[in-house]
Amino acid sequence: MPTHSAIVSTPSLDELREQVLEANLELVRRGLVLYTFGNASGLLRSEGWVVIKPSGVPYEKMKPEHLVVSDIDGKVLGGSLRPSSDLPTHCQLYRSFPDIGGVVHTHSEYATAWAQARREIPCLGTTHADYFHGPVPVTEPMPEQEITGEYEKNTGMAIVRAFRNRSPAALPGVLVANHGPFTWGPDPTTAAHNAVILESLARMAFLTVTINSEAEAIGRSLHDRHYLRKHGPAAYYGQTKETR
Repeated sequence: MPTHSAIVSTPSLDELREQVLEANLELVRRGLVLYTFGNASGLLRSEGWVVIKPSGVPYEKMKPEHLVVSDIDGKVLGGSLRPSSDLPTHCQLYRSFPDIGGVVHTHSEYATAWAQARREIPCLGTTHADYFHGPVPVTEPMPEQEITGEYEKNTGMAIVRAFRNRSPAALPGVLVANHGPFTWGPDPTTAAHNAVILESLARMAFLTVTINSEAEAIGRSLHDRHYLRKHGPAAYYGQTKETR
């Protein structure tokens, strides 16, 4: 097992610390967190190292060196600060979803309201279809033995169960019943971006069903058209890397 001093001196890990700090601060800038709520993490998959926000530390005081490093099983590899209590959830997602490299959890108001209502967010328009290839799913409520046991790890397992027949790439977020949203992506920056988008979609969906309680999901053709023009091998939205 590497020592803490060896980890700190790794340039790629230093870069990940910066990315994770910026992802956490983006949640503050976009109004998705209050006080010390929420957390963002990143994974250096080549080494199996997770970088995550420390528990209870105010965002305005955080620096890269305050972020906590663990292995992918949640064992802290050094430092004096305790990691976010949600670290086991993040680690479970990293172990179960092999293509992700960033995870974000917030208690943003509209997404959390849908989670508390135990309702998936339907795709009511093309903005939603641009980012999620289907409704935003909600997990099943956790049984008592999972809550009284390894709660945070079991939260991750509840999310994994919700994706038995779903793609975490096509649906980069979930609502944990009675809890709140988790989002992910290939890196911490994208995970934070998806958290911002999810909250916006949750708000728009709430407003839509408030205006028209009988509003229906858009058709599959329109949904596919909007999603696939941004994602997949035939995507044509935006510029190529060569022309940016």
